[in-house]
Amino acid sequence: MSYRTLDDLEDGQQILVRVDLNSPVSVGVVADNRRFSRHAETIRDLVAANHRVAVLAHQGRPGRDTFVTLEQHADILSEHLDTHVEYVPETYGQTARDAIEYMDAGEVILLENVRMTNDELPERDPEEHARSDLVQTLAPMFDAYVGDAYSAAHRKHASVVGFPLVMDAYAGRVMVAEYEANSSIATREFDGDVTMVAGGAKATDVIEVMTALQEKVDNFLLGGVVGELFLRAVGYDVGRDIDEDDLYESQWLANRERITHLIENHPSDLVYPTDLAYADGNDERAEVIVSEVKNRDHDYLDVGTDTAEQFADIAANSSAVFVKGALGVFEDERFSPGTVRVLEALADCECFSVVGGGDTSRAINMYGMDESDFSHVSIAGGAYINALTGKSLPGVEVLMQADEQSGDRSSSSL
Repeated sequence: MSYRTLDDLEDGQQILVRVDLNSPVSVGVVADNRRFSRHAETIRDLVAANHRVAVLAHQGRPGRDTFVTLEQHADILSEHLDTHVEYVPETYGQTARDAIEYMDAGEVILLENVRMTNDELPERDPEEHARSDLVQTLAPMFDAYVGDAYSAAHRKHASVVGFPLVMDAYAGRVMVAEYEANSSIATREFDGDVTMVAGGAKATDVIEVMTALQEKVDNFLLGGVVGELFLRAVGYDVGRDIDEDDLYESQWLANRERITHLIENHPSDLVYPTDLAYADGNDERAEVIVSEVKNRDHDYLDVGTDTAEQFADIAANSSAVFVKGALGVFEDERFSPGTVRVLEALADCECFSVVGGGDTSRAINMYGMDESDFSHVSIAGGAYINALTGKSLPGVEVLMQADEQSGDRSSSSL
């Protein structure tokens, strides 16, 4: 199946582009992040082609501190584009419609947070969203829609799935790059081992990915909460909650059967930590060999040095490596060596490497690595998981459907 891309779009049109600029917000201040720079590539190409560009995006959810207007986003996006982006304090009211109507060639406007409309958030079928006031009001004002919000592509939200059913629709640069890289574990053949770094605190998500990919992955490098739960399953006294954080016990109960299945059916594919790191009484990094752990009296915050070297060697000698979750609490420099050592090995080797979205990808810039040293660094979370596990990505599917309806067979193949 296929979709049309920006390369199939004729110049000089009125374009509605959906991006994902959702960012951390602290005391009302919106943080810049890599989503701005990535989506700026799509918008920059549209401006260069003399299009008039209106941008749709969201921020937070109703009721949360992060649910703010997009006024600051317009300023941040302006900096990345090196051109002024006008903030419009409505999504599809009269003020918004006027701003859209009077756009000039090469101009960019950012419409108000689309989640401030009643139509956006309900999870509905695309056909129902296509009949919403939001879609029916804005669609006639544009020549084409560009879907670039890959990190929201797993959602059936109006601005993601409604527009492609009623107007010409194209995939933006982020959508194409993310989808092709993240789904490559299912769509590509690799000459050597396929390895997955399986770590982080969200063990349930990672174990779901492991279960889905158990026949495709040759090595699962286990770290973080995931690693401790697997160690616990084979008899080591780790992966248990200290105090009342309930980080391990709830995820242990939720995933015990799947963990047992993986251990029984793919024992040679699971690479366990042989040592773990923790903070000693002086708040210094200390390490213990897993076989010498006697009781659960420490929070283990990283894999140990020997494990990091073993994992790095396996990764560097693989044909493809997919990273889903950090091996330790890398934000604390004391417990960064596990995650950083493996990422450095990937940066230095020739393998196909995909680093998952969320916290893990932040370690790349935090510790002086360059994103260009990896095949792909994702900005997606839930959509990344859906792509790895083969689940539905409605935001991609509607672009494919739009291509079929257009009858244009000059589009890019997946």
